[in-house]
Amino acid sequence: MKFAVTMRTLASSVAIALAATSGVAIAQKTTLNVYTALETDQLKAYTEGFNKVHPDIELKWTRDSTGVITAKLLAEKANPQADVVFGTSASSLAVFDNEGMLLPYAPKGLDKVSAKYRDPKNPPAWVGMDVYGAAICFNTIEAQKQNLPKPETWADLLKPVYKGKIVMPNPASSGTGYFDVTAWLQMWGDQKAWKYMDDLHQNIAQYTHSGSKPCKQAAAGEFPIGVTFEYRAVSTKKSGAPIDVIFPKEGLGWDLESSGIMKNTKKLDAAKKLMDWMVTPAAMELYGKNFAVLAVPGIAKPLDFVPADYEQRLIKNDFAWSAKNRDKILAEWTKRYDGKSEAK
Repeated sequence: MKFAVTMRTLASSVAIALAATSGVAIAQKTTLNVYTALETDQLKAYTEGFNKVHPDIELKWTRDSTGVITAKLLAEKANPQADVVFGTSASSLAVFDNEGMLLPYAPKGLDKVSAKYRDPKNPPAWVGMDVYGAAICFNTIEAQKQNLPKPETWADLLKPVYKGKIVMPNPASSGTGYFDVTAWLQMWGDQKAWKYMDDLHQNIAQYTHSGSKPCKQAAAGEFPIGVTFEYRAVSTKKSGAPIDVIFPKEGLGWDLESSGIMKNTKKLDAAKKLMDWMVTPAAMELYGKNFAVLAVPGIAKPLDFVPADYEQRLIKNDFAWSAKNRDKILAEWTKRYDGKSEAK
């Protein structure tokens, strides 16, 4: 009897010890606060890919459109909440760098990243992942009903036949909208670009707060034309929506999904591990399922509905200029066109 009691006591002690050990292991798991503008349907795969290598780090995502995430981080500058900014536009990362909010870090494998797809400083404040560029979703069924021609260029969107038929993203809240505006300014200069946007405004039905929404609206037949970016356009067409994906011939605005470490993070080791993983071939292969141009060359594969010369169609993009002039450009755009923005 005494032996049985002793065995029960021993078993109980072992169980308590195991529970305590388990509790310590759980307690030692690091939670990394990550702010992102990645599409929601990409986060799961990227999280799983990272956790295969680092199961001891939990990624706690705060996700919104680029403009919203950018404004949130700037508002929190005095009291940062994020440890890492991941998959957010390079033009926004350049703004954070100008504000002294980022901790420069050279991830392992940085030498494999194309120089044009990373911060030029050494060590870099931010590093690119993949390119996302301009595209137009054109609903072929609605176009036929309404007898609308298929646009091939940015200039085509000014035709009177498209009045009230076009939706595009608001550049103050959408990275896609912002790279459209900055592309036109860089391609054509201030005077011609603002004149183009004045004329385009006459045909705009609504400015959305998301780069994806115009394509979703076009796919649903709400509006026949949605100015968007190629990932959303291609994935929407693949889902069976009756749209054509158009890449305007004059040149395509674009940005980089990029990442950087917040200067005041208290979880620097975990943050560095995420940055290191971000540029690995395994991570690039995951991005390559969604994007045709990757920061590390030689890994991307052709994607359906994306032209083979897609990278050559991208405009020459000055991220430093884009960051420096962001407030001025957005203030001017808002003054002229915000009356057609969707309600927040």
